[in-house]
Amino acid sequence: MRKTTLDKDLKKVGRLQAATAELSRQLAMPSLAGVFLLAVGVFATVGAAHGPLGVYLIFGALVAGYLALNIGANDVANNMGPAVGGKALSMVAALAIAAVCETAGAVLAGGDVVSTISKGIITPPAGMAATDFIKVMMAALFCAAVWINLATVLGAPVSTTHAIVGAVLGAAIAAVGPDVVAWPVIGEIVASWVISPLMGAVIAAAMLAFIKWAILFREDRVTAARRWVPFLMALMAGVFALYLLTKGLQRIWRPSDATTWVLTCLAFAAAWGGAVPWVRARSHGMENRRKDVSGLFVPPLIVAAGLLSFAHGANDVANAAGPLAAIAAAVESGATAQAQVALPMWILVIGALGISLGLALFGPRLIRTVGEQITKMDSMRAYCVALSAAVTVLTASAMGLPVSSTHIAVGGVFGVGLLREALTNRGLRRRAAASAPVPLRASETNLTPEDALRRLVKREKRRLVRRRHAWSIAAAWVVTVPASALLAGLLYLGLNLVIGR
Repeated sequence: MRKTTLDKDLKKVGRLQAATAELSRQLAMPSLAGVFLLAVGVFATVGAAHGPLGVYLIFGALVAGYLALNIGANDVANNMGPAVGGKALSMVAALAIAAVCETAGAVLAGGDVVSTISKGIITPPAGMAATDFIKVMMAALFCAAVWINLATVLGAPVSTTHAIVGAVLGAAIAAVGPDVVAWPVIGEIVASWVISPLMGAVIAAAMLAFIKWAILFREDRVTAARRWVPFLMALMAGVFALYLLTKGLQRIWRPSDATTWVLTCLAFAAAWGGAVPWVRARSHGMENRRKDVSGLFVPPLIVAAGLLSFAHGANDVANAAGPLAAIAAAVESGATAQAQVALPMWILVIGALGISLGLALFGPRLIRTVGEQITKMDSMRAYCVALSAAVTVLTASAMGLPVSSTHIAVGGVFGVGLLREALTNRGLRRRAAASAPVPLRASETNLTPEDALRRLVKREKRRLVRRRHAWSIAAAWVVTVPASALLAGLLYLGLNLVIGR
């Protein structure tokens, strides 16, 4: 009796300790974020421009830091989610790799010149006062951050680029009117809601289908893997070399087209030459099982996740840093910023550190959503999603189509899941057709054999993709631009009431 009572008491103490640890962690996360924002405020205060507009730069830096935290919490999950879901990386390892690569991409390859009006969606009139322009940028920064924060809490991966574009759009309309907006650009953004996920899904599914037919559906999977895995690793090396040369390294090097293609081919050849002996050594004595063959995709998947994070840091740091750079330019000159302004290193550092810290503190939830809660992942499926992200961006850029990296990654996850589901249910139908007789329920005794078979397949049909996530994520995508625009427009009007013109 005493032992039983003691065991119960120990279990209660254990649960209390676990609850206390979880509560402490929940309290520590916003506290650390607050410390970061405090440091940003102090940093901006010391380095702020002198004069009556200097206070705007301080508040702008605080809001940009808040936006960077939310970009890290939401956007980076798309690169690391499949790798974590496929068990190629632990959550801690994924966070560490992403933090290092995001920071390196932002600081080393972040744009030295950025569009201060966020993708050219508005053109401020020549006579617009510097204070009005600054309020537009501040309202856009803050409301984009609020919307991304809300989406993260709800577990919905959204496009941070679309959030900042919508916020700039709404604040500009409130400040000047609808004539200031480049509406064709907005049309392209709306088109990307369909283009991005569909392209990501099709390319990822096509890659997975090739792997299945070339390797997994063969009688000797190990021999097939020795033939095709080196090619797939070389393909990934070539694609990512092209991706980084054209999208991720523009700040530090802009090679010619001929140089780009030569380096891409060299990366492909070098990877293939190194992968052949590596795969042969790893596959020596390997069992002819799917799980063992899938393990060959783990190293290239980890490299791909890191490279995607590097490219994301190089490109998307401008979502937080661009409007802040516009505010800094307007504060310094006392006039509306030009369409292109230099991006100071201190602003890049704020964006890079904010993205990395936001990922570490708040990113795990979205990583699990993308990597685990939509469909079951393994290293092969995650490899297909990662390669699809790079191929889709390159293909869309060549075709002049606007795409979102967030939408591509999520579309790729759905693509591999739906292909698995289709193949699984096709096999079910084939096995059911080969079996006789078809098991019937009491209500199905009057059915023809064909109808009975159809009922059986429908009854046993497997769902390998959670549809509810598809609808909630799609709704968040569609609402992002108008919601952030509405919030920013209202905030701009509120700032006018408080600060005045």
